[in-house]
This record gives sequence, structure tokens and C-alpha cells, in this order.
Amino acid sequence: MLLRYFYDEKLAHASYLIGCQAAGEAIVIDPSRDVAPYLAVAKAEGLRVVAAAETHIHADFVSGARELMEEHGAVLYLSNEGGSEWRYLYADGEKHRLLRDGNLFRIGKISFEVMHTPGHTPESISLVVTDRGGGADRPMGIFTGDFVFVGDVGRPDLLERAVGVAGASRAGARQMYASLQRFKELPDYLQVWPAHGAGSACGKALGAVPSSTVGYEKMFNWALSCTDEESFGRALLAGQPEPPKYFARMKQVNKAGPALLSSLPVPEEVECAPRAVEALLGRGKAILDTRASSHFAKGHIAGTINIPHNKSFPNWAGWLIDYERPLYLLADPGRLTGILRDLRAVGIDNVAGYIDAAIIGKYREAGLPLETYDEVAPAEIAGRVRTNDVHVIDVRNESEWHEGRIPQARHIMLGTLPDRIAEIPTDKPILLHCRSGARSAIAASILQANGISRVLNLTGGFLEWEKEGY
Repeated sequence: MLLRYFYDEKLAHASYLIGCQAAGEAIVIDPSRDVAPYLAVAKAEGLRVVAAAETHIHADFVSGARELMEEHGAVLYLSNEGGSEWRYLYADGEKHRLLRDGNLFRIGKISFEVMHTPGHTPESISLVVTDRGGGADRPMGIFTGDFVFVGDVGRPDLLERAVGVAGASRAGARQMYASLQRFKELPDYLQVWPAHGAGSACGKALGAVPSSTVGYEKMFNWALSCTDEESFGRALLAGQPEPPKYFARMKQVNKAGPALLSSLPVPEEVECAPRAVEALLGRGKAILDTRASSHFAKGHIAGTINIPHNKSFPNWAGWLIDYERPLYLLADPGRLTGILRDLRAVGIDNVAGYIDAAIIGKYREAGLPLETYDEVAPAEIAGRVRTNDVHVIDVRNESEWHEGRIPQARHIMLGTLPDRIAEIPTDKPILLHCRSGARSAIAASILQANGISRVLNLTGGFLEWEKEGY
């Protein structure tokens, strides 16, 4: 048996390729939309990807299961639990195997036993793996999806808070408690391979270690130490982070079946000339500037917003980009492939074109105006905060806000900012801050794109504010 681990740091998403070397066959568990890495590793190992499996209908990224089926002939193993509302709508052909609790299937000499583990979602399943090709008659591990993580368990509130299913949070918490009682009965030596790590919004306290064991989680995972269902439910639902806005869309996309990558239009290059860019803006087109925020602050085209292409890029793109509106990218052409991959990972497929980031230099050469905003250190702005000479907007998460805040601040979490522009006062300059200055820089671009030009970004954010004693 061959086991390979794949991890997308930007989405904190883990997926796996399991191969039977004797049969030359492999399966991918919870594949990401970009399936090329799995195929490359399988080929290098002399394997053929013949199947893919999903632990549940994902809400935080676009699945690559349909891509593997349609483009590469893989058979899909999908949950048939949770009731008719939680069925895969595209799972109606001969290349699908619908699974229920206790079902068994094999890839070569590797067997997988299905364990229905609802709680995070009603259809959630886990897969218990036995390497029978190696002569084993006992399982070696379990793929838990978003059921059990290292140090945490899947949140049950996403269906209610992100998708709008009334009452789903409490019902999911009860299901999760029951599922964990089954998990506790598994052998302590069993390895645990989850679908997410630290940074995922699918839980609140995920560990940064890629795998664990059932025994270790029974000793140290807070959720497995709870012995009362009611207190467990309260603890599980308390303090969960804001569900990203795009989660509801991802659930629908993965349920219906994502578009194949080969069917997506190729973005056209827009002429690197100010008149071409101004024409786009004049027609109401959305332009996303993907440069570093420090560069954007020093000069950007009015009407554009800035989400730097870094580790948090797909998350904030999913929160802030209008999925229905054609999008144009302002980017370094050398980074375009990675940017498109990250956007498509969260289902932003409507990318109409791109503009070379060299356009900023063209504006300067032509003497055309560029918009800017100032970045200010705590010592530079503290006096104006004390005298209420600025409005302070805190764009951190709610949990951060409750841990400590600038007394004069108003809280508007970054992901909700585009829908709350009307709440921003304009009679004074706006001082934006987050934890470190990165999210508030994105917020500055959103305010300016919406006509609020007098904005300041607090460098170092709340951390620096506290460090300097304010």
C-alpha cells in the first residue's frame, strides 16, 4: 500500500492518494479541483487513478471528484446517507457507487469500510482502511474528512449559518456527539487522517499536525473528553468563527457537480494601456489588483480593489468577490496561473481577462492620477484617536474583537464590509485596523473603491497598538 499526503496551505485542505502497488491502482480521497498533482504522483509510482471518494459534500473548496470521473475515468464513491436533500445531484450514472454505513469496497487489495459519521453534515462518512495486500486482517487507519481533526471536531453550524438550514446547528451537535461515541470504540492504534489542518474555518481549534491516532485523540481532543451531550453541544457551538460567505455557494456547486476545468474560458489579455483599463471601469467591470498591499497603497487605479496574492488570497477572494460579475485581474503575468488556480479552487470561474501589473507604470508615465492611502504607525495616530479626530473601524473576527479592542472602534468584520458600506461615516478620515495590518489593507481598498477616499491603515495592527502601550 502506498499513501501520499497532499496539503493546500491556502485552504488548509488535506487530501490523499492511496495506491495498491500489486494491482497498480489508486484512489484519491477528498480531491481538490486541481487534480494534476495526484495524476503526476500516481504516474511516477506506476499507478493509475481508478477511483475517488468524498467524505461529504464540501463547503470550503471545489471538489475535484467530478474532474477525475469525467476527464480521467475514475469511479466515484459517494455518500448515500443523510436523506435525499444531501445527495449528489450528478451521481446517477454507472461511474458512481453510493455508500451507506457498513458498506465495503476495494481498490486492488486495499479495503475500505464505510462508517456514517454525521454531525458536521448529515451525509458525512469516514473510511476505515485495511491493507489486505500486506496480509493485514485489521485496519490501519481512518479517513475522517471533517468529522475528527487533530485536536478538534467538525463544526455543526455551517448548514444553519452559511446555508440557512434552520435548526441544523443543534441537530448537528447531537449527531456529532453520537458519532464520537462510535469513534471512541475504534482501536487506539488506528491512524487518523483528516481533511483539514490549522487555519480551516471548518472548526475552531484544529491542530497543525497532519495526522494523529484514535488513542491520542481520546486522550487530548477536547471533544472526546465530554461525557454529557448538552454541555458538549454548548461547547461545540460556542466561539465558532464566522462562516465564509462563499461556503453556501461551494455546497451547491459540489452537490450539483462543478464545471470541468476544460470548459472554462481562457482569460484574455487586456491591452496594457490606461485607455483600455478606463474603458473597462467605465463599463462597470470589476478589476482585482493582486499586487502586494504596500505597492497598492502607494499607487493604484481608482475603482479597483486589492487582495494580495498570498496565503490568504482564496479565502478573501471567496468572501469579497461577486461570483456573478465578470472579473478582470491586474497581475504580474508570471503569477497568473497560480492566481487562476486559487480562484477556481473556491469556484470563481468568471474571470474574463487580465491586465499586466506594468499598467501602473504606464499611468505614471502618462501623468495620470493614481489613488493612494497612508499607512500610519500607532504613535502617529494615537493622538487623533484620543481626540476622536478619526473614525476607527476594526475589521477583525468577532472572537478577536472580544479579546480586546481600541475603545473608540466600531466592529465591521472584513468579509461583511462590502454589504455594510452604508454604515461607514464619512465626516472624518477612517482609520482601519486588524490584527497585523493585512486585512485592514484589503478593507482600505474596498472603501476607496466605494468612494470613501480618506482612509488610513494602521501598520502592525492591534498587535502593534498593544505592544506600544496604547
